[in-house]
Amino acid sequence: MMKTATDQLITAYLDSPLGSIELTMQSGYLNGLNFLDEPVKEAIPQPLEEAAEQLRRYFAGTLKQFNLPIRPEGTPFQLQVWEQLITIPYGEIMTYGEIAARFGMRNGARAVGLANGANPISIIVPCHRVIGAGGKLTGYGGGLWRKQWLLKLEKDHSPEGLFR
Repeated sequence: MMKTATDQLITAYLDSPLGSIELTMQSGYLNGLNFLDEPVKEAIPQPLEEAAEQLRRYFAGTLKQFNLPIRPEGTPFQLQVWEQLITIPYGEIMTYGEIAARFGMRNGARAVGLANGANPISIIVPCHRVIGAGGKLTGYGGGLWRKQWLLKLEKDHSPEGLFR
């Protein structure tokens, strides 16, 4: 099958309060959001302008829910976990165990944690809203400091706040 121009991987680089972010899109769907350790000059191709704009509004505290076409790639279980992450409202948190319980997995917190950690579209698929038992902040692919920053952003812009 011949690839068309819309099948090509499109990459954007966005400046953010958390450093440079790389966005990727293929076939009209966002499929990656990654934090970069080194600064990269901002470059936003037209197909990713809406994603960049929504992220800017999110960082400003004025966007509480993303409306973007996404297509993360993962195992069936990972996809199920990521679907659950999208249901966690802005400014709220869940534990890995609570998500596992939604699947009827009594001891599934670790499996949920592994799937959460493999999320390729962080922020938009809000894996930062998942914490360990007892309120403990645990791993985040972008670094725990970024997870703390994102949770604080949402707490500061949410009438209910986190941890209530």
